[in-house]
Amino acid sequence: MTDYQFDPRLAFARTLPSRYYFDRDVLDAENRNVFGRTWQLAGHADRVRDPGQFFTTTIANEPVLVVRGSDGVLRGLSNVCRHRAGPVAKGEGKRPVLQCGYHGWTYALDGRLLQTPEMSGVECFERDDFSLPRFCVEVWNELVFVNLDTAAVPLAEFLGDLVSRLAPRNYGGYRLAARKEWSLECNWKVYVDNYLEGYHIPIVHPGLFREIDYPNYRTETKGNYSIQVAPLKRPDRIRVNDAGDDVDYFWVWPNLMLNVYPDNFSTNLILPLGPTRTLTLFEWYFPDPDAPAERQRIDETIAFSDEIQIEDVGICEAVQRGLASSTYDNGRYSPSRENGVHHFHGLYANAMSI
Repeated sequence: MTDYQFDPRLAFARTLPSRYYFDRDVLDAENRNVFGRTWQLAGHADRVRDPGQFFTTTIANEPVLVVRGSDGVLRGLSNVCRHRAGPVAKGEGKRPVLQCGYHGWTYALDGRLLQTPEMSGVECFERDDFSLPRFCVEVWNELVFVNLDTAAVPLAEFLGDLVSRLAPRNYGGYRLAARKEWSLECNWKVYVDNYLEGYHIPIVHPGLFREIDYPNYRTETKGNYSIQVAPLKRPDRIRVNDAGDDVDYFWVWPNLMLNVYPDNFSTNLILPLGPTRTLTLFEWYFPDPDAPAERQRIDETIAFSDEIQIEDVGICEAVQRGLASSTYDNGRYSPSRENGVHHFHGLYANAMSI
């Protein structure tokens, strides 16, 4: 796989070769070099607001536990017991201590080993050496991020000016309104490639095309993120506020989308299930999702999103089949429409050292 070299010149560059969308060894390398070294969305801060609250997740095949300590500190811990690799916690909830579901080893909320049932007689054993390993964890815009790389740069530095760009928007009172999972028969990069360009909107998304001002649709690339700005032309199914704000589609390297609308925002997390299978996790956040007057608006927003997602599933799965063709290896970028895809491939090539 050393014969491909990313060209930073958009007008001259070729897309990633098709083999990068199929190979199990490539996915293993991605877990080490991409997902294992970047800030990954883990959940919402509401799930760990109080001392003792926790939730579990998996990042790059690594079981992770996010927990609010008795001291009020939020921590990211390994969810693997130091005894025989059992799960320290399952799902989410609230507990005064953490107890492995295999043999009952018990840990404090900060990861210190407290109790080891029936271990009398063991030699050369120091409990302090068996604390749960820690990962980096930070909160931004009420979203909890974890980085497995203990040498990672701070989240704000990773995000760059995205922090100041979204600072004027107040998401403090926004709460989860709905959550959906979609499973696709395609490589995770196929889905990200598709998200990062509006080039396909006139063909694949006729409903969305009617809403937006496509000639003025543009993509800006910024360090570890990009933004697609979609001016609205005839907003019918996309609600606008009095200021007439545009719709902004943010992508954060490598696999997070933030879809920012005038009255709500949604996150879309892209997770590989295998070389040719992908899970997309959608969560929608509204200021007051439990208000009766909001329910219809939420339902309409999700219905429109579902319509677009179904169209994307169809084209992404078709592209995955096309990538397997003996007649195709790689292609070219549209300089006016696919700079976001080219930006993604540049970050990917750097992370993967290709």
